[in-house]
Amino acid sequence: MTDDPAEAVDEPLGIAERLYAAAADFAAGAERLADKTVGAERLADKAVGARPLADEAVGDVGELPAAASSPAGSFEPAQLSGPPEDPSLGNARRDVGVGPHPRPWPDDPRLDPALLESGDRRNVIDKYRYWSVEAIRADLAPSRAALQIAIENLAHDLNIGSIVRTGNAFNVSGVHIVGRKRWNRKGALVTDRYVDVFHRPEVRDVVEWARANDYAMVAVDNPPGSAALEETRLPERCLLVFGQESSGISPELLAACDVAVRIEQYGSTRSMNVAAAAAIAMHWWSVQHR
Repeated sequence: MTDDPAEAVDEPLGIAERLYAAAADFAAGAERLADKTVGAERLADKAVGARPLADEAVGDVGELPAAASSPAGSFEPAQLSGPPEDPSLGNARRDVGVGPHPRPWPDDPRLDPALLESGDRRNVIDKYRYWSVEAIRADLAPSRAALQIAIENLAHDLNIGSIVRTGNAFNVSGVHIVGRKRWNRKGALVTDRYVDVFHRPEVRDVVEWARANDYAMVAVDNPPGSAALEETRLPERCLLVFGQESSGISPELLAACDVAVRIEQYGSTRSMNVAAAAAIAMHWWSVQHR
């Protein structure tokens, strides 16, 4: 403490400034940690994609004949094998996708030479095996739904990737990520390559897009006054809006929506998983307009 009145005023201001600086450093550190987490998730996704190839390699090693004997003190490799077979499944392998295409390769410009060479383990339907991403997108374009979806990205929600994947399954014509540009792709399983994904930094950006393109904004949430989804005729040019798992749609975005619909529930939980709710809502639109 000091007896000087001027210094007495400056002292708490200095403390406040130091506290503010410490808070800013903490926020920056948290953001860097989030970025590292995203990087780790991407590595994990690559590891998951490589699992079928690893299983094949393990199976091949496991079929090698064991050495007759090993000198004392030498390293003897363990017998490697895949997971135990389920007798009910017989000897059928459960690898995802298909392996390398036998030669000669088909003369088809839609096919990707790299996939023909190494195999296609992607999460695509059989029709699109060995097709390039560009060819798949071109084939999907004529049947794109008028339906589009918007997802608030405020807290790196793990459900965003799952919602994007479901949007691809229903062949929506666009996905709008509202808020942070970096979103959690873990649940998407790279299906975002086949659908148009747009970044809308602010709520007003997605609202302006919807108004300019004559889209009705339909919030899927359960605020007071919301209508039952199963009793609602959804517009064809519909932008389904979803919020965060914990907090729902933000007040600003909810106020901008033309209508809010809820999914009727019959248990004790206040709300269901947002990715599950998104799948139900997209299916209900498809029932009405496909």
